[in-house]
Amino acid sequence: MYRKILTLTISFILIFPIYAWETPISYNNDTDKPTSSTESAFTSYSEDLYQKINDTNLDFEAFKHALKGYVQLQNKQQLKNSKYLTLIDMSVSANTERFYLINMETQSIEHKSVVAHGEKSGLEYAKKFSNKVNSHQSSIGFYKTAETYSGKHGLSLRLDGLEYSNNKARERAIVIHSADYANPDFIQSNGRLGRSWGCPALPDKDYAVIINKIKEGSCVFVYYPQEQYLSKSKLISIENILDTKN
Repeated sequence: MYRKILTLTISFILIFPIYAWETPISYNNDTDKPTSSTESAFTSYSEDLYQKINDTNLDFEAFKHALKGYVQLQNKQQLKNSKYLTLIDMSVSANTERFYLINMETQSIEHKSVVAHGEKSGLEYAKKFSNKVNSHQSSIGFYKTAETYSGKHGLSLRLDGLEYSNNKARERAIVIHSADYANPDFIQSNGRLGRSWGCPALPDKDYAVIINKIKEGSCVFVYYPQEQYLSKSKLISIENILDTKN
């Protein structure tokens, strides 16, 4: 019976993915925490949606964590622009396409490209992350997009950090902008993509289109499998996702 209910629930979500994930909740009476079956249910939902997106270059674990935060923020009605989920996978080479703009309504990737990390985070691979002012490192975790403005890089998009790992984004002026050093031809000339002062800088191509799609309240997740972050983040906790449903 549980399998039948779960199948119907997942089918509904995959047809209407803009709505929050729902599934029967099973609790451990001794700890008052969800059982492993609840985690398994969310994993199954993630796998089905991942298959519909159909891009094997997108890391499943990164996507599943991004989906947890997106669902939780959507359940809390904190996403004014819930059509899009942006995932930046800092666990892979900067020379590869690791910026994914996912349309949650059509369950498809509308855009992917290279994206720069902070100069003090690493060379081709980002390995160090910080929330400190003037660290020139990238910050992992969930962000919400805010307003646009015109700065030294032209059109730029402000980001509000939503976690302990990135809540100084405004103070640090961590924004999404375009840059010459973030274009693929820079790799051919220098052996790797250029680096920023911590901002996720994008290529010039299609940049304005991307910004206009994700501005004003969409979810952005900068991923890296850092053990400390994965254990402390409340936005990737299955327990917190369930709490938002009550």
